[in-house]
Amino acid sequence: MKKLFTIVSMTLIIPALTSCGGGPKGDMPWIVDRFDDIKVIRYEVPGFDALPLEEKELIYYLSEAAKCGRDILFDQNCPVNLPVRRTLETVYENYKGDRTTAEWKALEKYLKKVWFANGIHHHYSNDKFVPEFTEGYLLDAIETIPEEKFGSLNSLRGEVCRAIFDPALYPTKLNQKAGDDLLLTSSSNYYHNVSQAEAEAFYADMAAADAGNPEPVSYGLNSQLTKDDAGRICERVWKLGGMYSPAIERIVYWLEKAQAVAKEPQKTNIAALVSYYKTGDLKEFDRYNIGWVKDTVSNVDFVNGFIEDYGDPLGRKASWEANVNFMDTEACHRTEVISDNAQWFEDHSPVAEAYRKPVVRGVSAKVITVAMLGGDCYPATPIGINLPNADWIRKDYGSKSVTIQNITHAYTEAAKGNGFLEEFIPDPADIELQKKYGSLGDDLHTDLHECLGHGSGQLAPGVKTDALKNYGSTLEEARADLFALYYLGDPKLAELGLVPSFDVAKAQYLRYILNGMMTQLARIQPGKDVEEAHMRNRMLIAMWCYEKGQQGGGEAVIKKVERDGKTYIEITDYEKLRGLFGDMLHEIQRIKSEGDYAAGKALVENYGVKVDQKLHDEVLARYGKLHIEPFSGFVNPVYKPVMENGEIVDVTVEYTEDYPDQMMRYSKNYSFLPSVN
Repeated sequence: MKKLFTIVSMTLIIPALTSCGGGPKGDMPWIVDRFDDIKVIRYEVPGFDALPLEEKELIYYLSEAAKCGRDILFDQNCPVNLPVRRTLETVYENYKGDRTTAEWKALEKYLKKVWFANGIHHHYSNDKFVPEFTEGYLLDAIETIPEEKFGSLNSLRGEVCRAIFDPALYPTKLNQKAGDDLLLTSSSNYYHNVSQAEAEAFYADMAAADAGNPEPVSYGLNSQLTKDDAGRICERVWKLGGMYSPAIERIVYWLEKAQAVAKEPQKTNIAALVSYYKTGDLKEFDRYNIGWVKDTVSNVDFVNGFIEDYGDPLGRKASWEANVNFMDTEACHRTEVISDNAQWFEDHSPVAEAYRKPVVRGVSAKVITVAMLGGDCYPATPIGINLPNADWIRKDYGSKSVTIQNITHAYTEAAKGNGFLEEFIPDPADIELQKKYGSLGDDLHTDLHECLGHGSGQLAPGVKTDALKNYGSTLEEARADLFALYYLGDPKLAELGLVPSFDVAKAQYLRYILNGMMTQLARIQPGKDVEEAHMRNRMLIAMWCYEKGQQGGGEAVIKKVERDGKTYIEITDYEKLRGLFGDMLHEIQRIKSEGDYAAGKALVENYGVKVDQKLHDEVLARYGKLHIEPFSGFVNPVYKPVMENGEIVDVTVEYTEDYPDQMMRYSKNYSFLPSVN
């Protein structure tokens, strides 16, 4: 996931495998559920009890708003997601038959996967889930339940069954294959009966009408593109009174409650966000983003809106997401030092001088404690965020970055003793280096990626932000990762007191290349290409450096080594690898700055898509023996207001809810949209 607040990019980083500290220890069970390729983790909110009442109340209201848009994301991901989820939930709640059979367990697992992915497609691979129960079994189960329990879902039963059981229907949520019509072959609900060529022409006309505007609007960010009864292309805007209005009404209700207890400048910023939700005016969204990025004093902060465009094949429409957080003041020193030196990093970047920012504005960074996750941040969440996404706002006003400390801590606690290091790193010295510096390397990589990487560089005059189209997200994540990797090995970090030695970079470089070339393959189904933007990014960096490191004579910089029938990754020269990171950053910044679509496409397709099937089979087998689920997500804490005489006098936090109970409660209490939108 990418950045913090309303428009930017969020980056999913592989969590550290050693303790990162921060947060009470206790005997809380960190892993609350395991199914398929997923484990669900609980996270704590250390420091919440010590907050003043007005901040607890603000977090409570913002947390309610963060749950009210859940249906929006389900519907954005695929138009049949809500009827499928609701049908299965009705069966789950009311079925009186035998719940010990294999088919019932398979139905239950399928529903858990739908909850986790916010729909019928895998949250990472985008492929539709394959049910392990039959259509006959589902229909028989439905027949045992009174019709009134299903209500309007009765008329959608055939569509629900086709969506689940017909492999030709809605096969992938997001198709990025070169040569296909990306809209007509994707199942997401951002476009309806509109071809790729039609959509591109529609928004090209809008951009042409706005040509020369130094403050360009992010056209299409908050709407579905469709056709009216006369066949004319039009937008259904996500706003009060527009598409998704019933859910947006509840979001606005809780935001206005939050506005009433917030202090300035946050009170004014929330008012701008509410105005945007009410009008759908993207200029209001820009006004909100500018106010938000300027606010560096509020202890409690949040993300709520249509933010990231990874789910749109054209990189234009944004999924709904939410995040509520407050500052971890003890852990902020690291990010403060980085942001204070942002200009030095920009000036010394290995990219062409014309594509560096002459003046870096408004870069701020902090470590936060997340208090609530929602929408596209839930159950799977980023551990670092940098926002806003609009390039002109970033250039003129800056950006804000966060590292989410209590989420990385929860990952760490859940991963202890899983055997990963010993399985994939054969050298005991390298294992010790990971145990000593792996956590610090991960934290600094996230900080540099979010604080500086996404905010670095500038476009050449006249280049549009969407010039790289469906490859834009992958290349942007690669650019930020390369910035972080390059500077992680710079002596400047030791000078600033952030690292004790180059060993921190060595630990992260090995972890990153190992992940990009090998271990992330555990997240892909056999025979599949790499489709998800962050995975493509990591693979193209690793494979590009692997190939370039074989050239020029001398020993290869990166080696694949086979020992006892197992493949391992060995880095022979870490300084040369850092140089390769710099070379690649130079080229990717050029591609972005010049809008060189052809070069960007070639880079991604040549290095970030195709999988070595033999190596893939090996990785899956080795992961299988460790019983490590490659994907993780979270259940939220439960906040309860303490009332006296109609007033909130305190807010308590509990960690008692399990995964199915939370999902069923959210579907009951925070489901505001009709099944068909």
